[in-house]
Amino acid sequence: MQQAVADTLAAIWHIESAKVVATVARLTRDLGLAEECSQDALVAALEHWPTTGVPDNPAAWLTTAAKRRALDLLRHRAQAAPKHAELAVELDVQHAIREADFAEAVDAALDDDIGDDLLALVFTACHPLLSPESRAALTLKVVGGLSVEEIARAYLKPAATIAQRIVRAKRTLAEARVPFETPRGAELVARLPSVLEVIYLVFNEGYAATAGDDWTRPALCEEAQRLGRVLAMRLPDVAEVHGLVALMEIQASRLAARVDARGEPILLMAQDRTRWDRLLIRRGLAARDHAENLPGALGPYALQAAIAACHARAATAEDTDWVRIAALYDALAQVAPSPVVALNQAVAIGMAYGPAAGLERVEALAGDAALRDYHLLPAVRGDLLEKLERLDEARAEFARAAQLAQNARERALLLARAAGRDRNFRASGE
Repeated sequence: MQQAVADTLAAIWHIESAKVVATVARLTRDLGLAEECSQDALVAALEHWPTTGVPDNPAAWLTTAAKRRALDLLRHRAQAAPKHAELAVELDVQHAIREADFAEAVDAALDDDIGDDLLALVFTACHPLLSPESRAALTLKVVGGLSVEEIARAYLKPAATIAQRIVRAKRTLAEARVPFETPRGAELVARLPSVLEVIYLVFNEGYAATAGDDWTRPALCEEAQRLGRVLAMRLPDVAEVHGLVALMEIQASRLAARVDARGEPILLMAQDRTRWDRLLIRRGLAARDHAENLPGALGPYALQAAIAACHARAATAEDTDWVRIAALYDALAQVAPSPVVALNQAVAIGMAYGPAAGLERVEALAGDAALRDYHLLPAVRGDLLEKLERLDEARAEFARAAQLAQNARERALLLARAAGRDRNFRASGE
């Protein structure tokens, strides 16, 4: 019984933790304190629910427990604060009590022009006091619920480096007493690139989980899509916002086709396209058209959405316009160069102009330090070598990729490729 409750709580916490933290952060104006109180609420649930049972509204229970813990801590701080700081602490307490007493929906509408606590939390964590890397790492941890290891994997960085960034970011925000609020005007625009990056990284973790037993985590995709849609409604004239929405909608349309009945991964070229969600594709194409009709050059999200649109419009894998995709990746490499973009570009070139051309590009990336432990580099190389009938070399690359892969499903599939049993893992240009 106790284990069943713990498993249920873990699932609920995975979905609701960011919302709990966001609500408490609006009360406390302190992201670190909000996270601490939310963790206390989780511990309280672990203690009480095995006896009392899971409440009818577990998210509300956790939020209420976290808010009560926050108010208790703020009152304690007010009593213990030295005279020179007492007034400031007391103001925080009064603010929190007021926020707890009034209807949260009314307060949110009055105080937050975005109208969404979770999105406001993203903007707060993306404060310019923090470096871009720290902003993204902190937000992914608090909002996306990603582990330090998962964030490190997304950024191709050591886990210790990411952990240090998160700790320093929390300390910086706390020491500067950064308020929990959504910026306006020029400040909002300045923070927007970091916010878009974080939303997409959360989506990506849901689309292809870096670690664990599940190939996809749809709840993360859904939350990222929701945040993107809210942002697009508030910023109708910002092309990159709509480009990101388009990209997420089109990619999310494939989620049902990305796994088989046993949860095993199916990559793009092997998917049953009749299982793609046509409504999401229509939404994505409409958002892409809107982005392209706005003035200015296309940014990285709009370009990636254009690539995704090429796949969405192809009735079969063989109908894919790989020449156009290769050209779009070339444009993407110009505006947002990165080792991962270069690797995807190599895949597209291999599909458009033959595996030898793709392999030449991949070989040029072999010495890139950022890709040294990135499992998709040997996976792509293995796929291209297999197409060139260099089978022994291909199997060695698949084995190396399996050693580097952190996701259990993906590792098993790569091992099957290394043994020559499964040709499902196709480099796809996704």
